[in-house]
Amino acid sequence: MLESVGVEPPDEEAYRVLLSAPGCDIAELAKHLDRDEREVATTVERLERLGLLTTTADHPVRLLPTRPDVAVDALVAVRRAELDRVRAEARVLLSEVRAQEQHRPENLVEVIVGQEAIAARFAQLLNGTRHQLLVLDRPPYASRPGETDPRVRGLLNEGVVVQGIYSPDSLNVPGGVDEAYSAADAGEASRVHPQVPMKLAVFDRKIALLPLSVDQLVDSALVVHPCALLDALIEMFWLLWDQAVPVVPSPMTDPTDARLMTLLAAGFKDDAIARQLGLSSRTVGRRVAELMEALGARTRFQAGIHAQRRQLLDD
Repeated sequence: MLESVGVEPPDEEAYRVLLSAPGCDIAELAKHLDRDEREVATTVERLERLGLLTTTADHPVRLLPTRPDVAVDALVAVRRAELDRVRAEARVLLSEVRAQEQHRPENLVEVIVGQEAIAARFAQLLNGTRHQLLVLDRPPYASRPGETDPRVRGLLNEGVVVQGIYSPDSLNVPGGVDEAYSAADAGEASRVHPQVPMKLAVFDRKIALLPLSVDQLVDSALVVHPCALLDALIEMFWLLWDQAVPVVPSPMTDPTDARLMTLLAAGFKDDAIARQLGLSSRTVGRRVAELMEALGARTRFQAGIHAQRRQLLDD
């Protein structure tokens, strides 16, 4: 019974004899066991070390067995501590193995194939994000165009910093402009850049999801772990961020002017801006000219940049 807690069968036999004959000496115990006294003396040392008996100061020494419940509880506690130590050591070993695996070239990039697999991996990475999400947003979309994933809004509610850069094509889909401003109103730091080269999501600067298709349905993607490629993707994001024009939350300035300047900086023509804002092309043209003159801008993109500097747009 006690072998599972570190007591060998011969020692357990001696302990059981002591329970029925407490207080006997080594010679008497050897006689009960029909063993050599030197062998029994070694057994007594082991039992005492395990806490299964104590000895008296008498001569000859008397052997007093520990109560079974007390003795077994102590042995179980010792074995549990040993198992906990082994478990902790195993975890340290696992972390070392993982650290080695992360630096193997074949483990730096995962290839994911299939829309469902990509969506599942995206959801997994979102759920693990605790501090920051960086996004380059452009079509094609796996979900309905013009709708932010509600899980991204959930991150904003949890205090995660979400920074997104929209392409002109993102704003041009039905509801795209409204969605961009809705996200800004919800707390997303949003900007627009006339040339967003790819779709990208970076989670806590530790891992990135990079769809491989640019102009067609997303059916394959890369998951990039810490390496030079991830560093380059993050650096590219910040270069684009510095060049992009903020999408201003609605209450901060005149909503129509804010959207007009954002669409200008994104490269939209007057007719496209008019459709987005529900205005006539003539009204848009006149307002653009007024703003460009007021800002001293020679081009539409300059107007967006100058507006940012003049705090007509401020992130």
